[in-house]
Amino acid sequence: MHADPSSNPVELPVVRLDRALELPRPARHGDAGLDLLAVHDLELAPGGGRGVVGTGLAVAIPFGCCGLILPRSGLARNHGVTCLNTPGLIDAGYRGELQVLLVNTDPTEAYTVRRGDRVAQLVVMSFQPVAFVEVDALDDSERGVAGWGHSGR
Repeated sequence: MHADPSSNPVELPVVRLDRALELPRPARHGDAGLDLLAVHDLELAPGGGRGVVGTGLAVAIPFGCCGLILPRSGLARNHGVTCLNTPGLIDAGYRGELQVLLVNTDPTEAYTVRRGDRVAQLVVMSFQPVAFVEVDALDDSERGVAGWGHSGR
């Protein structure tokens, strides 16, 4: 039996810049993503129309972690709306409003984001800091230099 990590979540300090909107929460128990809500309406033109929508939230990501802004699969599937800079990276030192850069990929239909719509997801993850160390050669691996498409169709 595995421990339930959601029973002891990491606390994430948040300031609600718009107190009328709910705090983000996962759609279901155990989900990784916290749904972010639009703080204002935004019209996305068809065929690549894009715009930035605020979430009305500022957070303090813990040191050693980062926040990733990810698209919502239902918006992409149903309307062709996704996040343009995916994943959007929120570093631990950032204290401004979380904003989402959306794009409408539908070739003919405009899409209107309405205040309170779920527009993206925030996932907070720990990471391992990295420092480049220059070497003369890399160790061998089974894959080697095989790149794109190396495993077949």
